[in-house]
Amino acid sequence: MTGPTTAPRRLGDLDEDARNAEFDRLQVLMPEVWRGMRRDDPRESVVVVPSMTVDRVVEGTGGTMSQALEERFLFLLLLLRQPRLRMVYVTSQPIDPMVVEYYLSLLPGVIPSHARARLHLVSVGDDGPDSLTHKLLARPRVLEEIRALVPDPALSHLIPYTTTAAERDLAIVLGIPMYGADPRLFELGTKTGCRRVFGRAGVRHPSGREDLRSREEVVDALVALHAGGARAAMVKLNEGVSGRGNAVVDLEGLPAPGSPGIAEAVAARVAVMALEDERIDVDTFLAKLAQKAGIVEERVTGDELRSPSVQLRVTPLGEVEVLSTHDQLLGGPSGQSYLGCRFPADPAYAALITADAERIAAVLAAEGVLGRFAVDFVTVRRGEEWEAHAIEVNVRRGGTTHPFLTLQFLTDGRYDPASAAFVTPSGDERHLVATDHLEDPRLKGLRLLDLFDLVARSGLHFDPSRQTGVVFHMMTALTTHGRVGMTAIAATPEAAQELYEEAERVLLESSEAALRDATLPS
Repeated sequence: MTGPTTAPRRLGDLDEDARNAEFDRLQVLMPEVWRGMRRDDPRESVVVVPSMTVDRVVEGTGGTMSQALEERFLFLLLLLRQPRLRMVYVTSQPIDPMVVEYYLSLLPGVIPSHARARLHLVSVGDDGPDSLTHKLLARPRVLEEIRALVPDPALSHLIPYTTTAAERDLAIVLGIPMYGADPRLFELGTKTGCRRVFGRAGVRHPSGREDLRSREEVVDALVALHAGGARAAMVKLNEGVSGRGNAVVDLEGLPAPGSPGIAEAVAARVAVMALEDERIDVDTFLAKLAQKAGIVEERVTGDELRSPSVQLRVTPLGEVEVLSTHDQLLGGPSGQSYLGCRFPADPAYAALITADAERIAAVLAAEGVLGRFAVDFVTVRRGEEWEAHAIEVNVRRGGTTHPFLTLQFLTDGRYDPASAAFVTPSGDERHLVATDHLEDPRLKGLRLLDLFDLVARSGLHFDPSRQTGVVFHMMTALTTHGRVGMTAIAATPEAAQELYEEAERVLLESSEAALRDATLPS
């Protein structure tokens, strides 16, 4: 006779408290996983799930664009230069083999076929608008396939794009810890949470109010800013990303502070405020604010404005590290949408924002934040002096992550916060200009094969011997959306900008030629 057997546990059997307890049990393993990395152990592996669990709401689309965003993380294939590391890379749809071959060809000192044998590509086969993580959780067989590809869970970890309760659940089902912030700390990365963190860190940030949930509260906050001398203000949704949850309110020409009717005059300005996301109207924006809350803060002005950021990480061992600084390239209706970046940030204020970011990082580390995050600033020049205002914390990987790590993995270089310079092992500086938004209808005339042929013929391809050139990403969106991302790497800021502009010119000219009417047969 055999004794009673215990039924296997399933995710659906666990309530929130039980899921959090299970997640905590896994996360305790992360320090030992970290210590075991890069030790040439054949059991080491990573599972990459680049789910746009937040950004998908902003992009508002599935299909090819979602797939292209998931493929932004393909720079992680460069980790396969470690000769025994195994990687599982998950996407909604299969990745074109030419794209995979492109990244593997960049690996320095590694035979591409050897790296390919250690790479396992798993696709869900669903191009719908739901996030990749939710697609996975709805497909137990795919999850079983991924688990079977992990040689040893004790030497593996999950690398997500962002961390929500869905990514927590995914880590639980896979039985491996997650390198990323606990989703219970999500509030720290909201606009309201950011302002509170800045206050605790003693870091300068724009005047304003947080945790606003109604039109009336927004108006009251704007009236107070107007009384303090603000000429313009931002209204921001707590969970808006890439600037799409922002709106600008003009406070010029209003009645004097304290005048009768000032609240009504400000309310009229709110009714016509300029939204960064032009797909929605003011009433919809305010309805979202009522649902998730938001903030109002003064729009900083001066002789010159820049939008730099500092990237940091808290390791599983509790160490805070400054990784890089960037100057963000912004666009959109009010100049709040992220388009790309330059690296490193201008030395004129790099040390200033780094010092503030380290104070903010200390607060986040004390709260238990793990992994990479970025602190966004507005720097303003008044005369000869620069002044920094912290405006946002992205407790996740962002648009500056993949260009910087591409550069780091390709060159083995490091960013030195003291000198605000990125230096290779040979002592040479490297700079980059990158974008996710090289976008033009003419680019639809190029196929992947055309892009690779063009890059090879024009000499734009990244050259490992010179450690300069262009690396492309988001190539899946090229033909369908006329959009591609690229990172131009060179020895000086000027050379990186020239290389970027040359690549843009060559791509647009070639794509325009490809769209000309075909000649008829004679």
